[in-house]
Amino acid sequence: MGVAAVTATLHARSISQAVIAAELAKRDAPQALVGVAWVPRRERIALKAEEVEYLRSRLPGLKAIAAVNWVGSTNALFQGAEADPEVLAVSKDFLATDGYELTLGRSFTEADYRNFHPVVIIDQFLVERLFRGKNPLGQRIYAKRRPFTVVGVMPTKERKSEPKGLILIPLAIYSAITADQTVDTIQVRPQELRNLETLGNQASQLLKQNRPGREMWDFTNAKDILEQQKTLDLASQGLTVVAVISLLVGGVGIANVMIASVTERTPEIGLRRAIGATRGDVMLQFILEAASLSLVGGIVALTTVHGLTLVVADTFKLPYEFEVSTGAIALGSALLVGIGAGLPPALRASRLDPVKALHAE
Repeated sequence: MGVAAVTATLHARSISQAVIAAELAKRDAPQALVGVAWVPRRERIALKAEEVEYLRSRLPGLKAIAAVNWVGSTNALFQGAEADPEVLAVSKDFLATDGYELTLGRSFTEADYRNFHPVVIIDQFLVERLFRGKNPLGQRIYAKRRPFTVVGVMPTKERKSEPKGLILIPLAIYSAITADQTVDTIQVRPQELRNLETLGNQASQLLKQNRPGREMWDFTNAKDILEQQKTLDLASQGLTVVAVISLLVGGVGIANVMIASVTERTPEIGLRRAIGATRGDVMLQFILEAASLSLVGGIVALTTVHGLTLVVADTFKLPYEFEVSTGAIALGSALLVGIGAGLPPALRASRLDPVKALHAE
């Protein structure tokens, strides 16, 4: 029972983590977006790209940070093919902040920002719409009536609306074209998902210090995932309590079995002592018996739970793969409880007087 509860707890945690990871892979990486709130009859002190470095040095637990300007939708052209993608002007760490991994080409370099290179990264949807099987790298497309060279391709993330395509351009060249040095939002990505809301609040407060009397807003893009994580954590804690109680009950059961065994085999213990067995030999015998009993029960429980989990995972289409660490923890806990429960009876057996034990009925 105890090993079954431990195994079920570990399987539930593993599956829940896999489900969350699969959900996150379909969308942008968990991040908090921070911006300046609009207040009537007050001057809006906009964000600047330089504040990225200000936050980078002051936010603990930060994985990546980027500044973003939403340029809007535009008409994109390539050799007669056209589309209406969204355009984002981004700082150099945007891909890491948003969780994109390029499928082709390269990301923006320091030289692209420093020398105002007219380069873009486009998503797979736009590749299919404009290039129709051709290699997009090095090709020149027109966006907002300006030529840009494609240097990279990223996957198309899942959106609530129909995809339109996405173009990324370096923030530096956008600022040079528009003579606008401000940015719409700053995006921060935490090292740990559980710190997402805290990191967003900290970034908002730090930026507010530079704007006395002004309001900031912050938004997290994974609020539903955080709620799922909290629910699963609570469920895991509950299952852990059940597992511990089950292990204790199992340990009591093993202890009772071993106490009964010592009582029934008292003459045998006396005979072993009479022919030369030491107290340590007798003690080791009963500890090994208790360990074997718990190990056999643990293997049966582990196999049973694994089989049930396979059925449940297949029925509900859940991601499940048996982990060696789960088996090691489950069987390790079984051995630990078995040895701990068998120790008192083993001590009792080793302390029996050989003469009295031989005459016991």
